Amino acid sequence: MGKKFLTLDIGASRVALAEYEQSGKSELTLVKYGTAQLAAPLDAGNADTILSPALGEVVREQGIKPGDVAVSVSGQMVFPRFAAIPMAGDQDKFEQLIRYEVEQNIPFPIDEMVCDRQILGDTPDGDKSVMIVAAKLDQIEGITGALTGLGFNPVLVDVAPIAVTNAVRYAAGDDGSCSIILDIGAKTTSLVIAEGERLYNRTIPIGGNNLNRDIGQALGVGPAEAERMKLEKGYVSQGGVVEDEDAEADRISKVCRAVLTRLHAEISRSVNFYRSQQGGGTPTKLYLTGGTALLPQIDTFFAENLGIEVVLFNPFDRIGVGAAVDAEALGSDTAKLAATAGVAVHLAKAAQFDINLIPPAILEARAEKAKIPVVAIGGAMVVGALVCALLGAYEGKGLIDAKLEEINAQVGTYQSFESKIKKGQQQVEEAREEALKIGRLLYDREKTVVRLRLVTDTLAPGMWIDRWEGDKITIRGWKDKLKALVDADAAEREGKARTASEIVVARLKAVSELLIDPDSVRISDMTAIGKNGNVEQFTVEVKFK
Repeated sequence: MGKKFLTLDIGASRVALAEYEQSGKSELTLVKYGTAQLAAPLDAGNADTILSPALGEVVREQGIKPGDVAVSVSGQMVFPRFAAIPMAGDQDKFEQLIRYEVEQNIPFPIDEMVCDRQILGDTPDGDKSVMIVAAKLDQIEGITGALTGLGFNPVLVDVAPIAVTNAVRYAAGDDGSCSIILDIGAKTTSLVIAEGERLYNRTIPIGGNNLNRDIGQALGVGPAEAERMKLEKGYVSQGGVVEDEDAEADRISKVCRAVLTRLHAEISRSVNFYRSQQGGGTPTKLYLTGGTALLPQIDTFFAENLGIEVVLFNPFDRIGVGAAVDAEALGSDTAKLAATAGVAVHLAKAAQFDINLIPPAILEARAEKAKIPVVAIGGAMVVGALVCALLGAYEGKGLIDAKLEEINAQVGTYQSFESKIKKGQQQVEEAREEALKIGRLLYDREKTVVRLRLVTDTLAPGMWIDRWEGDKITIRGWKDKLKALVDADAAEREGKARTASEIVVARLKAVSELLIDPDSVRISDMTAIGKNGNVEQFTVEVKFK
């Protein structure tokens, strides 16, 4: 059996936990994996309440046992900087110059940051080209602390854009040509330009959420409905006046094209900067990954606008897939696992770019823990030396027996020490379970807010929440208040009118993937009320998963 690696990618809206196995020098196989949505974006203070429940869900569903884990964090959490550092003096002087560069260019005090760097080769002027990556220490410690509370032991903190670049180099090789790696996430897009030893990284504030927002504004729907419509009807328009007989799909495709046109402009700006300021070459290929990369015709859009070859990156063209992995599910999840594949490549010592933002406190704790075996080995050496000395210097059995009693006493001391360690481990496990309980309570509180927001996003004027009992919500509405909604819906559907209640039910079912059981949605008949019975009211009942 080969060596196994646990890898975790923490994105803006979801986490992906994957287990890989290494056989031979660097051959990797995906053994199992799972993903889960985050209830809210991560920040320095909420990792326990947001990350812990989502990761705990994956652990339970996939049967992945906590242990040593390598993590990748999103590009928006880090500050990448690229500098030319003169190699003047010795290594200590070189490191001092790098520290000065960090202090001048990172917008926080250096003692509040965790940093790493990698030399990317020589500049035309003979200096060293250095990539510096920094992140807020409290954010990284919040993540590693939450993982420790779940029983994981963080051994590596990588950065998703660099991890994906390592995965591309591992899967596709490096022929020295210039290529773009584009990871389109929910909130941002990570752009990497890689050329031999050169590397340029930038985070662009355009992602899948921008598509949802603009679709929602164009069609007058909430975020959850916009996401559903994007998944069901979304594609990238090729620029025609009318491309689709379905008017709604045609409108969505043009919105997608408009957003991606803004992204294309940012990519072109980055390429121009890389060529003019860093002396880089012209990209000849673009690797697409990230959840939004699955949008139909997005590859054609970038190929036509950038004039280069575009490839939907699949790390499992090179990395093997275990028999226990659902091949059909993996087909749609490939884009979510690119960073975990890159982290596995890093652990397998096959990565070209080596960045590790592990907090200093973890390294210090690991160093302290490493002293324990040294003490034990030293004790064993002392014991062995005593035995050898006794055998060589004394032939009297009585003296040897006496010394053996001393040795047994030493062994007893070590056994007592082992017992204390086991007791401490048990206390840690009990504390972890208690932390999980608290995390679940906090998550339940956060979950209520998320549920309320998702439901209220589906409501139109003239509708309100009447009752909330446990997992069941009752919504009421006035038929006359929803006439404008019905008329607009009929216009968009080319006369295929739906009643107000049918529209409401459709909206509620659109968020079923996250929270609502679609089979539980029930609607009552219209009830006439008022003096003359000329006002109609309807009731909708919804049950959460």
